[in-house]
Amino acid sequence: MTEILIKDFVIGLLIFIRIISMLVSAPIFGHKAIPPLIKVGLSIVITYIIFLTIDKSNISIEINLIALAVYAVKEIITGLAMGYILNFVFWGVSYAGSLIGFDMGLMFAEVLNPFEDMQNNVVGEILFFASVMIFILINGHHYIITGLVASFNVIPLAKYTINESVLQLFTKYSFVVFTIAIKIASPILVSFFLIHLAEGIIARVIPNIQIFYVSQPLKIGLGVAMITALIPFYVYAIKNLLQGYEYQLLQLIKGMSV
Repeated sequence: MTEILIKDFVIGLLIFIRIISMLVSAPIFGHKAIPPLIKVGLSIVITYIIFLTIDKSNISIEINLIALAVYAVKEIITGLAMGYILNFVFWGVSYAGSLIGFDMGLMFAEVLNPFEDMQNNVVGEILFFASVMIFILINGHHYIITGLVASFNVIPLAKYTINESVLQLFTKYSFVVFTIAIKIASPILVSFFLIHLAEGIIARVIPNIQIFYVSQPLKIGLGVAMITALIPFYVYAIKNLLQGYEYQLLQLIKGMSV
C-alpha cells in the first residue's frame, strides 16, 4: 500500500513538473505580469485532472533519488520545449514592429513591455499586444492546455530524450522569426526606402536644407497612416500565423515521442 502511494505521488509530481515548465515558458501563461502563485495554482489543478484521467498502470518508474532527478530533468526539458516554441510568432511580430519603428525614427520612443520585462519601441509594442489579443480571441490559450494534455498520451512520463528531429524543428521554427518580421514589415520598409532615397537626392541638390527636420514629421505621419491602412492585413496575417502554430506544437510533440 505504501509503495502504491509513493508511486502515485511521484507520478503526480512528474506531471506537475511538466505542466509548470510549459506554463512558465508558454505565451500568455508565462508572462511576468501573471503572478507565480496563479501559475502554480493552475498547474496543480491541471495536474489533478490529468492524474485522474491518464492510465497509470503502464507507467514504470524507479523510486530512487538519482532516477527521480533524471526524470525531473526530462520533464522540465519537455515542458520548456513545448512552451518555448509557441513564442516564435510573438517575437517575429515584435521584431517587425522594431524594424518599422526604426524606419519611422521612433527607436528612442521606447516603452516597457510588462509581459517580457524589456524595452521596445512604440510600434513594436502595439503589434505585440495586438498579437496577444488575437491569440486570446482565437482561443490560443485553450490549445496550449489541449496540447499539454495530449503530450501525456504521446510522450510517456520520464521517457523523453533529446533527438535530432526536435533539434531540426527548433532550428526551422527559429528561422521563421525573421521571415515573419520581414513579411509583416516589408510594405512599410519598401515605402520608407523610397523616402530615404528621396532624402538623399534632396540633400545633394539642396545642401543647405535641414533634411532631417523636414522628413522626420513626414515619416512619422506616413508610418501611422500606413499602419492604420494595413491593420486588416496584420490581423489576418497574425491570426493565420498563430493558428498554424497549433499544428507546429503537435509536430513537436510527435517529434519528442520518436
